[in-house]
Amino acid sequence: MEEDSTAQSNLTERRIGQYTLVLGGAASVIASYYFSLRVGAGLLIGALIAWANFRWLERTMDAVTRASTAQASSPEARIPIIGYFGLFARYALIAVVVYATFSVFRIPVLSMVVGLCTLGAAAMLATLLEVLNSSSKSH
Repeated sequence: MEEDSTAQSNLTERRIGQYTLVLGGAASVIASYYFSLRVGAGLLIGALIAWANFRWLERTMDAVTRASTAQASSPEARIPIIGYFGLFARYALIAVVVYATFSVFRIPVLSMVVGLCTLGAAAMLATLLEVLNSSSKSH
């Protein structure tokens, strides 16, 4: 049963990553058409940052889980320093990329922030589809 749960979790994580890119790309095209190319580029950049951030978080949490599982019998389990680095460096990456993109290319910050929100929208979409899929199987 635990393997089914892990497989479903991995599938959902993959879907969230894919939906982030699809939603970000679609929003970018729509914003480029209705507003400007700079706004569309900002949405796409934000979505790409959100996707990279999600993947980085996923890898970091997998490493922390492996380390804690390997040390399960130890009274003082230790998390590698790289695990802490991975958790906090993601935010520095977001800040640097947003700042550099705004400074160099004059891409609106708000459009990048909205692009970052595609991860949340993708997570909601993946969850909704999973709930609908599971309810249709039970009937």
